[in-house]
Amino acid sequence: MQRLLTAAVGIPLLLAAIFLLPGDWFFAVTVLIIDWAALEFVRLVRPQAPAAPLHALLVLVPAAALGLALATEGAGRPWTAGAPTEAALPLVGAGLLLTVGIGCLVLLGRTPVGEALPAVGAFAFGVPYFALGILAIYRLRQLDPWLLLLGFAVVFVGDTAAFYVGRRFGRRKLAPVVSPNKSWEGAAAGLAAAVASAAAWGWWRLGEVGPELLAVALATAVAAQLGDLVESMLKRGSGIKDSGRLLPGHGGVLDRADAALFALPTLLFVIWLLGPERLMP
Repeated sequence: MQRLLTAAVGIPLLLAAIFLLPGDWFFAVTVLIIDWAALEFVRLVRPQAPAAPLHALLVLVPAAALGLALATEGAGRPWTAGAPTEAALPLVGAGLLLTVGIGCLVLLGRTPVGEALPAVGAFAFGVPYFALGILAIYRLRQLDPWLLLLGFAVVFVGDTAAFYVGRRFGRRKLAPVVSPNKSWEGAAAGLAAAVASAAAWGWWRLGEVGPELLAVALATAVAAQLGDLVESMLKRGSGIKDSGRLLPGHGGVLDRADAALFALPTLLFVIWLLGPERLMP
C-alpha cells in the first residue's frame, strides 16, 4: 500500500516537472534529486572506504553533469545536426561504457559480493553514473518532454510488472546471490510490460508503432533491469537492504532511480544514434 501511495503522489509531481518547469529550473531540480541519490551512494560506500573524501562526489557529479550538458548542446537535434552530434555520441558512448560496462562486468563476472564496491571504485563509477543520469533526463526533456515520459514509462511500468508478477508467480531465481527476490518470470513480465507501454505511447504520440520504437524500448528496458541488479549488488556488498528511507515502500531515492540511471542514458544514446525525428511527430 505504501508503494502505491508514494507513486500516487510522485507521478503527478514528476509529470508537472516534465511539462511545466522552465529549462534551467528543471535542470536544477534534476541535479538536486540525483545528488540526493549520490549522497545515499556515499553512505553505501562509506564502510568500505571510511577515510576517503567520498562527499566530494556530491560536488563532482553536478560539475560533470554541467560539463556534459555544455558539451552536448544541440546534440541530436535535426535542425542543428553536425559537429555537436559528432562530439556528443562518443562522449556519451564513453560514459555508457563506464557505467553500464563496468557495472555489468562486475555483476556478470560473478564477483564476490563482498568485493563489489571496491571493484567498481566509488569515484570511477559514481561520477559518470549520476552525471549521465542528470544529462539524460535534461536532454531528453529538451528534445521532447514526451520522450522523457516514454523513458520513465518504460522504466516504471516494467519495474511494477516485474515486482507484482515476480512476487505472485516467480519460481526461478534471476540472481539469487545479488537479489534473491527477483525471478525470471518477473523479469520477462517486466520486459513485456515495458515494451507494451512503449507501444501505447507510440499509438498515442505518433499514431503508429514502428519496429524502431519497440527496439528502443527493449534496449531501454533491458538496461533498466541491469541497473536494478547492479544497485542490488552494491547494496548486498555493503550489507544493507535499502539505500535510504525517504520514499515509503520504495526505500531511498537511489532505490527508485537505480533502473533509470542505466535506462535513460541508454535511451538518449540510442535516440541520438537513430535520429530523434524518428520518434517525434
